[in-house]
Amino acid sequence: DAPDPGTSRAPYRIYNIGNNQPVALMHFIEVLEGALGRVAEKNYLPMQDGDVPETFADVDDLARDVGYAPKTPIESGIERFVAWYRDYYRVA
Repeated sequence: DAPDPGTSRAPYRIYNIGNNQPVALMHFIEVLEGALGRVAEKNYLPMQDGDVPETFADVDDLARDVGYAPKTPIESGIERFVAWYRDYYRVA
């Protein structure tokens, strides 16, 4: 019979990739602003239906199954992503 995709008997797995630590949204925005060299226009609104107050990737399964251990701090990860994005899309 066909494997149940909701169990570990499924032939493939989907993993969250992250750093197992939540990052405050305002810190993320500040780091992104620094990498972009500009200040974001922010409009603060109350929490909306469906908003999640805090989330982060649980990488425990990935660590167990393939030995993944996050090493890239958010600051250098965003800086490298912005550099890649600018190069790839040829934008300043």
